[in-house]
Amino acid sequence: MPSVLFVLSASDHWTLKDGTRHETGFWAEEFVVPHDVFADAGWDVAVATPGGVAPTVDQTSLGLMGGAPWKTDRLKRDLERLAPVLDRPVDLAAVDEAGHDVVFYPGGHGPLEDLSRDPVSGELLRSRMAGGRLTALLCHSPAAMLAVPGEGADWPFAGFAMTAFSDTEEKLTGLAGKAPWLLEDELRRRGADYSSATLPYRPHVVVDRHLYTGQNPQSSRPLAERILADAEARR
Repeated sequence: MPSVLFVLSASDHWTLKDGTRHETGFWAEEFVVPHDVFADAGWDVAVATPGGVAPTVDQTSLGLMGGAPWKTDRLKRDLERLAPVLDRPVDLAAVDEAGHDVVFYPGGHGPLEDLSRDPVSGELLRSRMAGGRLTALLCHSPAAMLAVPGEGADWPFAGFAMTAFSDTEEKLTGLAGKAPWLLEDELRRRGADYSSATLPYRPHVVVDRHLYTGQNPQSSRPLAERILADAEARR
């Protein structure tokens, strides 16, 4: 049975440049929708976090920013259904990444706090790149690539076409001016070939070799379905 490992942030906050904490975590849609795409296709699904800490859902993703009430009500029910999985994640340090067909990082602002500098996650991503194994990062989770050492030609992701939550979208959240750094800027600085949708909050998926990235929550389903189709074609 094919398997997918979801790597979620263990942080419940993001430290802003003035030292205050913005309450956050993982974005509900970005985990629930891809999870169900793979589970409904018969894949084995595992969840891991740094330290095996139960992840926190960003409550903003269950409010107005998360979509229409019918959508967020469904997400709340889905999170209740998936509570047994989310409440007992595997410690990321104990994971054998090579044992999974796909490693998938959902977003939310949480990864900016922990996965952007987590050495265990950084080594996992370095190993995935070196092995040519399918890896996906969505929305803010491409911040995890910043934990992989190197800049320019020395960075394993240098020259890879990719996307992530854009600076324009961050401005629309009202957090760009408070952020210690912006994800799009950092990815470009490290050597990424970054692109985004013409309009904010439109689905945008980029595939370059074994690296799959999605720009925002609206990209959750298209990204998961593209991965599933390509992974099935490889088998």
